[in-house]
Amino acid sequence: MKTKLFFTVSFLFFTALIFAQNTISGKVVDQKGKPVAGANIYIDGTYDGATSSETGEFSFETTETGNKFLVISFLLFETFKQEIDVTNYKDQTVKLRENVNALDAVVITAGTLESGEKARVSVLKPLDIVTTAGSAGNIVAALQTLPGTQTVGEDGRLFVRGGEASETQTFVDGIRVAQPYGATTNNLPTRSRFSPFLFSGIAFSTGGYSAEYGEALSSVLLLNTQDDEDHEKTDLGFMTVGLSVGNTQKFKKSTLSVNMMYVNLAPYQAVIPQNVDWNNPYQSLGGETVYRYKFTNGVFKLYASFDSERFDLNQKNVNFENPIRTDMNNNNFYLNSSYKGSFASGWTLTSGVSYGYSNNKLKYDITGVKSVENAAQLKLKLSKKFSNYFRLSFGTDYFITKYNEDIVDNVSLDIANGYDSNIFAAYTEGDISFSKNLALKVGLRYSNNSLLNENNIAPRASLGYKLSKSSQFSFAYGDFSQTPVVDYIKYSKYHQFESEKAQHYILNYTFTKPGQLLRTELYYKDYRNLVQYDTRDIQYNSVFNNNGSGYAKGFDLLWRDSNLYKNLEYWISYSYIDSERQYKNFPNMATPNFIANHSLSIVTKYFITDWKSQVGFTNSFSTGRPYNDPNQTQFMNGKTKSYNSLSFNWAYLLTTQKILYFSVSNLLGTQNIFGYDYAKTPDASGVYQRQAVVPTADRFFFVGFFWTISQNKNENQLKNL
Repeated sequence: MKTKLFFTVSFLFFTALIFAQNTISGKVVDQKGKPVAGANIYIDGTYDGATSSETGEFSFETTETGNKFLVISFLLFETFKQEIDVTNYKDQTVKLRENVNALDAVVITAGTLESGEKARVSVLKPLDIVTTAGSAGNIVAALQTLPGTQTVGEDGRLFVRGGEASETQTFVDGIRVAQPYGATTNNLPTRSRFSPFLFSGIAFSTGGYSAEYGEALSSVLLLNTQDDEDHEKTDLGFMTVGLSVGNTQKFKKSTLSVNMMYVNLAPYQAVIPQNVDWNNPYQSLGGETVYRYKFTNGVFKLYASFDSERFDLNQKNVNFENPIRTDMNNNNFYLNSSYKGSFASGWTLTSGVSYGYSNNKLKYDITGVKSVENAAQLKLKLSKKFSNYFRLSFGTDYFITKYNEDIVDNVSLDIANGYDSNIFAAYTEGDISFSKNLALKVGLRYSNNSLLNENNIAPRASLGYKLSKSSQFSFAYGDFSQTPVVDYIKYSKYHQFESEKAQHYILNYTFTKPGQLLRTELYYKDYRNLVQYDTRDIQYNSVFNNNGSGYAKGFDLLWRDSNLYKNLEYWISYSYIDSERQYKNFPNMATPNFIANHSLSIVTKYFITDWKSQVGFTNSFSTGRPYNDPNQTQFMNGKTKSYNSLSFNWAYLLTTQKILYFSVSNLLGTQNIFGYDYAKTPDASGVYQRQAVVPTADRFFFVGFFWTISQNKNENQLKNL
C-alpha cells in the first residue's frame, strides 16, 4: 500500500513539473520610452501570448521551457524577435524601433519631381503629361508648366534653372538617350521624340540627382517604360496633322506593342496662316516597338524607335537681302535593351545597352552640312537592401560616341570635323534610414574621359527630415561635370577642352496630404570651367578656353489641389531666378538670353460628367528675357516684353472607346517675341538693324479622332492625347 502511494505521489509531482506554468512579463515602449499599446507578444511556434495594455505592459503563462524565441509585433514598428530563457524572462522592457518602410516615412524629395503609380510624392501623373492644355502630347511642353523650367519657344527643349538645354540628359529605363529631340534649325522649335503613353512613370530632377547619372550639369529626365500591358488592343488616330495606328499583343509571358505615326503639316498650313515661308512643310514618318518578357525573377525589355523627318523653308536673315533657303532631312534610330531582376541573397541586377544613330542633312542655299552621330552606352548596376536601414547600390557605365561633320558647297568649301569619345564611369551610393523621420543618401561617381584625357570625382549627398505626417525638409548637394557640347568639341583636333562643372545646393520643403501638394525649393548653382571663345561665331580657328564661370540662384513653388471643387484639378507653379554667366563670347558677367527672372503657370482640368467631357486651360507667363543690342554700349542691356500664352483643350467621349479631341494654343493670339537677331555690321547710318524672333504661328489648332478597339470596353486613348 505504501509503495503504491509513493509511486502515485511521484507521478503527480513529475507531471506537475512537466506541465509547470512559466510566467513571461514585461513592458513594450518606443524609442522615446512611451508605452506601445496593442502590440502582439507571443512565443514563436506556439499559441502562448498576450497583447500589451495601454501602459505597454504584458504578462502571460506558458508551458514552454528552456530557450525560445519571443516575438513582438505592431503596425509602424519593426518586428522584435529575440531568443530568451523562458523561465527567467520577467519584468523586461522591450524598445521597438520605427519601421522606416512605413507609408508615412521620410522620402528625399530635394530637386526631384516624380510621377507614376510608384511615386511616393506624386507631382504629375502620366495622364497629366498629355492632357495638359498647350502640351500637344509633348512631354517637354508639359514639364514646362513645372517650377524650375524656362519656356524658350524658339527652341522647344528643356532649360532648367539657368542651364542651357544641353545640360539636361534624358534616360529611358536608366539608359541615356543621345538624341532625345527631333531635328530642327535656327529659331525653329523642336519636340521630344517619345510617345508619353509608353511610360509608367517620370522623374524629372531639377538638380542634386543621384550618383548613378552623369554627363549633365543641370538636370536629368528619367523615363520608365511600362513593365506590362493589361490588354490586347488596337489604337487608331485621325488628326488634322496626320495619322496614327498602334497594336498590342499579349502572350503567356510577354507582350509586344507596335505604334506608327505619319505627320504632314501641308494641309494644315494651307488653311492656317504661318509666320514662316515654307517650300515643303514639316513631314515625318516614325514608329516604335516595345517587347517585354517576364522571367521568374526579372523583366527583359527591348525598345526600338525610328523616325524620318524633313522640311524646306525660306528664312529671313537680317544680314542678307534675300531669305536663306534651308532644306533639312533627318533619319534617327534608337535601340534600348534592359534587364532588371533579382538573384541570390536579395541582390538586384540592372543591366542594359543602348544605341542611337542620327543622320542629319542640312542645306543652306548652296552650302551643305552633313552630320552623323553614333552613340552607345553599356550599363551594369547591382543593389541590395541589407536591412530596413541600409541599401547599397553600385555600378558602371561606358559611353561611346563617334561624331562626323562634313561641310561642302558648290565652289571650293570642303571641311571635315568630328571626334571619338569614350567615357568610363563607376559609382556607388548608399541609402541610410536612421529612423522613420530621418534618411540620408550619399554617393560618389568617378569618370574617365579619353577624349579630354581627364578624370573626375563627383560626390553627391541628400538628406531628408520629416517634421510631421504631412511635411518634411530635404537638402541636396552634388558635384556635376559634362563634356562640352558638340558645337565646341567637334574642333578637338585643334583645341584641348576640359569638362564643364557645376555644384548644386538645394533646400526643399514638401507638404502633402490626399488631394493636395505644396513644394518649395531654394537653390544655388555654381558654374566653373565653362567654355569661352574669342569670335562672334564658333569656328575651327576660334581661340577656346575653359575659364568661364557663372551662377544661378532662385526659388521655386508648386501648389497642386484636387479638393477645392468636385471634378476640378489644378496646379500653380512659380519660379524666380537670378543667373549670370561669363561664357561663350560674353565680355563680362551677364544674364543669358534664355532666362526670364519670373515664370508663372496655372493649369486647370475639369471633367463635366453630363457632357462626358474633360476641358482644360493652361496659362503660361514669364517676364521679358534679355538680349544684346549692339547699338548700345552696355552688353545684354535689352529686354523683350513679357511672354503670355493661354491654351485650351477639350476631350469629348463619343463612347468610352471613341474620343473627339480639340485643342488650341495661345487662344488669345498674344504677339509674343522671343528676342531679336541683329546685323553683324552697321548700315550706312551706323545703325545695326534687327529682326524679331517670333513663333512660327500665332496659334496652333489641333483636332483629332481616336478609336480604341479592345475586348476591355473601358480602354481608351485619353492618356494619349
